[in-house]
Amino acid sequence: MAPPFSTRVQLLLLRAVGFLIGLIGQAARAFGGPKFDSRTTGPVNEPLLLLSAIQLAKLIRQRKVKCIDVVQAYINRIKDVNPMINGIVKYRFEAAKKEAHAVDQRLSEKLEDESTLEKKWPFLGVPLTVKEAFQLQGMPNSSGLVNRRDAISKTDATVVALLKKAGGEGCTLAAACSVIGVGSDIGGSIRMPAFFNGIFGHKPSPGVVSNQGQFPMAGEAQEPFQCTGPMCRYAEDLIPMLRVMAGPGIKRLKLDAKVHLQHLKFYWMEHDGGSLLMSKVDQDLILAQRKVVAHLENILGASVQHVKLKEMKYSFQLWITMMSTKGHDGKEPVKFVDLLGDHGKPINPLWELIKWCLGLSVYTIPSIGLALFEEKLKYNQEKYKKFKAVEESLHKKLVEMLGDDGVFLYPSHPTVAPKHHVPLTRPFNFAYTGVFNALGLPVTQCPLGLNAKGLPVGIQVVAGPFNDHLTLAVAQYLEKSFGGWVCPGKV
Repeated sequence: MAPPFSTRVQLLLLRAVGFLIGLIGQAARAFGGPKFDSRTTGPVNEPLLLLSAIQLAKLIRQRKVKCIDVVQAYINRIKDVNPMINGIVKYRFEAAKKEAHAVDQRLSEKLEDESTLEKKWPFLGVPLTVKEAFQLQGMPNSSGLVNRRDAISKTDATVVALLKKAGGEGCTLAAACSVIGVGSDIGGSIRMPAFFNGIFGHKPSPGVVSNQGQFPMAGEAQEPFQCTGPMCRYAEDLIPMLRVMAGPGIKRLKLDAKVHLQHLKFYWMEHDGGSLLMSKVDQDLILAQRKVVAHLENILGASVQHVKLKEMKYSFQLWITMMSTKGHDGKEPVKFVDLLGDHGKPINPLWELIKWCLGLSVYTIPSIGLALFEEKLKYNQEKYKKFKAVEESLHKKLVEMLGDDGVFLYPSHPTVAPKHHVPLTRPFNFAYTGVFNALGLPVTQCPLGLNAKGLPVGIQVVAGPFNDHLTLAVAQYLEKSFGGWVCPGKV
């Protein structure tokens, strides 16, 4: 059924707003905007950089590889590559080397056998990168906000503390500057960078992994939909990482359950049904998905069914509905314009836009645009109730369809990795990932190799609540079948 005329008008207006922001942003190029390094990262010549975290940890426990050698290999790679990708915003090389020497010293004393070490410190000696939005003692915690540029963490976020106790971001991982990383996701901030860079990223079921210790924290009503999860190059690292990151929350999952993939029910949908806000899905992504479907049917022998869920067309509206929900005390969610003013004076986005046009604003055009138009993106009570009902209907359909033995295949994004500034003209494309935050379902982004231009393609694997083990098992199967992460320098 076609949406009402008023809804179609609103969608067109929102799309026009996005296009306008994009035109303003692209003007930066013509008038001396930032230049981007067009070089590609060099090939990986150090074998240690091509091992999974699990493999590295095993070799270190067995004393076959020294931790300092692993850390130094990653430091060398970061020094070579980071000037191009700018993936790591703060180095702590000396501290990392001291920690590596301490690990090697402990292992040399042979106080614990290999099995004890694996149980107590499953990632002992493995390098780790942490999204800057998470607290890491002594390191910046600005979350990209100018006013927070001097904010330094005094403690560790819960998930960081758990991973550090166990031993041990998109382009940093993809360029082999890291092997495992920590991300957070309320609209796709794990899965989109993972997709664009051809790695794995998992958004767990809500409430499994603690979100404490990151900035900004979601509001009371949004907190259940903000998820902290693992990012990695190799699928076999996903489950061990999730076990550590979840802490006591791991009891809510069934990660020890055996998954018989050929007995799973697979469902797939190649696009959202034609939303006016989103780009059309690239043909490369549709072809990649169809290859997966054909493989599952013909090689695995699984049941695969094509579905059409008409509610998916309203993915952005469902996400905005979730983000607009008030807390139990009736308090409004934190506004983006207020976040921009954190640790500083409140900002006037219209004034900042004028300053930006004169080259005087410290804020980027996307942040100014969002601050200007965030109120326009919210819905009144009538529309809120309408889309809340749509969300509840879609959630019920998916949960009933998937049960405890089904997974849903869906595009990770409507386009392959875009060039700089291009996303400004399509600010709502993130809804391909954001819809599953609104629905509260676990999702794993899985790489499926590269297209003809050398850009990553991939797919989201979705399961019912707390059935993360299904998506993670499928991720490992797809890696074996389609190759997973592609090492830089191979194309």
